[in-house]
Amino acid sequence: MQHVAFHTLGCKLNFSETAAIARQFTARGFRVVDLEDGADVVVVNTCSVTARADRECRQIVRRARRKSPDAYVIVIGCYAQLQPEEIAAIHGVDLVLGTADKFRIFEHADWRKSSPARVTVSPISTVREFHHASSIGFSDRTRTFLKIQDGCDYTCSFCTIPMARGISRSVPVGEILAEARGAADQGCKEIVLTGVNVGDYGRKAGTSLLNLLKDLVRVDGIERIRISSVEPNLLTDELIGFWASEDRLCNHFHIPLQSGSDAVLKSMRRRYLRAHYVDRIMRINALLPEAGIGADVIVGFPGETEAEFQETHSLLADLPVTYLHVFSYSERPNTPAAHLPGSVSPAERTARSERLRALSERKRRLFHESMLGSVRRVLFEGDGRSGLTEEYVRVSVEAGQNLEGMILPVTLEHADAAGCRGSVVPRAGEGVAA
Repeated sequence: MQHVAFHTLGCKLNFSETAAIARQFTARGFRVVDLEDGADVVVVNTCSVTARADRECRQIVRRARRKSPDAYVIVIGCYAQLQPEEIAAIHGVDLVLGTADKFRIFEHADWRKSSPARVTVSPISTVREFHHASSIGFSDRTRTFLKIQDGCDYTCSFCTIPMARGISRSVPVGEILAEARGAADQGCKEIVLTGVNVGDYGRKAGTSLLNLLKDLVRVDGIERIRISSVEPNLLTDELIGFWASEDRLCNHFHIPLQSGSDAVLKSMRRRYLRAHYVDRIMRINALLPEAGIGADVIVGFPGETEAEFQETHSLLADLPVTYLHVFSYSERPNTPAAHLPGSVSPAERTARSERLRALSERKRRLFHESMLGSVRRVLFEGDGRSGLTEEYVRVSVEAGQNLEGMILPVTLEHADAAGCRGSVVPRAGEGVAA
């Protein structure tokens, strides 16, 4: 039996696609192993949102060569689509596959070490096919990432995703429902809907994310539905209202902000301004005051002044946002932003990032502390001792039994920025062994 190792960089969407590719290998008799254990084949699924992701790709290839010097190394994904020749030049890479080609590894690989690497990257303008992907049966058995949408029709000035993944496209509702039923049959309790622009789901087919959710909540066996991210301009009152009314939809939102300055948002070519973002957050807070709300933020965008950064900081400090994903702006080739004047120094980008990360840690801690004394339903994951609440709070307990796959009420007793600790509420006449 041959061994294959995978390493995924970037988002939950990439993770779901890695899982789909892994199933192609296991169906052919491969055993999936950890990269550190050594493998005959190594597949690196890349991201290209930041320069850091590019660097990580090179580091992973070097690690693979150290652990498995004779392994056949395949690099796929967004970075592979955008910079295939650059990846092909990395010593140890044997095959590079772009967006439209990565699901056809067994068609393209000849399994012979190659220098330079073989490259197959179809032009992104020709990509129309939707490749199904989910993490069902891969890694965590309690929740699955389900890809419902791919690509993006937006033209944000800093973003390479349209160049890496192509136009926005969606999978039909019926196929998603079938995937969800399959996940339930395998014991998954939570599905996480993923995509590049999830809120754009179904637009070209005359449907919407809201219509999909109305069908998904009726799938037996799925107890939770979580949505990875929705752009603020696509978060309608009707969608928020339905979200708040349905018990199966998690009280957790992730809504990209990017900047709290209207001037910067316009330069970024975002499709909303500060006031609209505030309105969406406050609408959610009015209906679901205990919801977890995350935000993406980019600091150090070209031309961003200290005053404009402070607009972002003060806005996020005041809003009931509970955590932040903070990114230092990274120049990406062939994007309009890369040619804008007013470059912010790397040192200043780092300093601004650190200030927002400190704010995020404070907000996380305060959010967790606000839950102390309450009882929250926790879906326990692979270690059987910790899991997530609907609000996306990590909770750990002490128990003498493996709780993996169970959704149990937990009284929250201790909190810090990382999460909460608590005790499982015993059922009548029962207890959870300590």
